Amino acid sequence: MTEGSDVGTDGIWLYRPGSGHREGLDLTGFRVEATDGIIGHVDRQADDTPQRHLIVDTGAWVFGRSLVIPAGTVTGVDERERTVTVACTRADAKEAPRFETDRETRDPRYLAAVGAYHARLSHASQASG
Repeated sequence: MTEGSDVGTDGIWLYRPGSGHREGLDLTGFRVEATDGIIGHVDRQADDTPQRHLIVDTGAWVFGRSLVIPAGTVTGVDERERTVTVACTRADAKEAPRFETDRETRDPRYLAAVGAYHARLSHASQASG
């Protein structure tokens, strides 16, 4: 298996080959689109950790809630349009483990829950596709 092709709980933290992501690209401010609509914009990104992820500000859509989106859920990056596409629906994003503070991005149990949640979504979409 090539690096990033496994979307299990380990691979969910790696950008997928062919996603359009390139090292060093700052995604801050990019619009984030689920498979069925916009879910917010990238507030911050963490590429300096084994659990690479985006912090997505959902704005008023989910009452100001932010989400942790693992890098492996990114299916497309369009630099010109400043858009990141992710492999989940708006409802999936809304049901993801709740993100409260940056401290959680250093909590192995929280990250394991986020990774497992998104890996299940990825496997479900592959099975139905």
